[in-house]
Amino acid sequence: MKYRKVDGHFAVFLRISDMKIVICDDSIEYLLKLEKLLLKYKETYSDIDFEIEKYSDPVRLYHKIENGELADIYILDMIMSSKSGIDIGNRIRRMDDDCMIIYVTSSEDFALAAYGVHAIRYLLKPVCEDNFFEAVNYAMSYADVKKEAVYVVKTKDGLVPVPYSKIEYIENASRMLCVYLSDGKRIQSIFIRKSFDEEIAEILGHDSFLRVHKSFIVNLRYVEKIVKNSMVMESGKTVPISKNRVTDAKKEYLLFYSKKYR
Repeated sequence: MKYRKVDGHFAVFLRISDMKIVICDDSIEYLLKLEKLLLKYKETYSDIDFEIEKYSDPVRLYHKIENGELADIYILDMIMSSKSGIDIGNRIRRMDDDCMIIYVTSSEDFALAAYGVHAIRYLLKPVCEDNFFEAVNYAMSYADVKKEAVYVVKTKDGLVPVPYSKIEYIENASRMLCVYLSDGKRIQSIFIRKSFDEEIAEILGHDSFLRVHKSFIVNLRYVEKIVKNSMVMESGKTVPISKNRVTDAKKEYLLFYSKKYR
């Protein structure tokens, strides 16, 4: 763990080898300039490690984001052919609220639009090294570098990645998954081709999730109590427990909380 002063405050930086920064500019010349600045940043701050991906085709990047392939930090040209930096920024925000976006542009005319996608910096070309380093420092200090497992839900609007920690419970209803979130939102999948068992196999490997019914799995961290044949969630919703699973559900619930407060 390292400490470095950023904007007058000490920020904590963790050495994360799989952190990813994406650069997109349809000018090859400027794309290479931005990459060179990032490589110099990497040399200057050797305690930070990250992967760089660069794109001269904004449409290709747009499709990768649509498919749920997200980076931690995006450095985007504002004015590009086919897809603008704002188009890409809006697509990122529909997928994830936590990605850091830095815009670089030759015009000040789009500053308000950049604010609309919650960009953290708006840099005018030619970008000077000091301003660039400050912007990356800021992004690094606020990016979520702790990689959390996510459950990817296939919806009619595309793939939606959901952090495990935000899932309250999942219901299989008429061969569609209803993913209920801790903030009260609900995400519904398209018709699933695999069985429910296959769809939830990966998430059940996480120690906070429990299968309580043929059509339900719950996140034990959001269970308020068990009443007869159901679990009462912190949201007030109830999830049924199959009769043949009640004993095991109670045991797993108590075991989970005994570990949590040990």
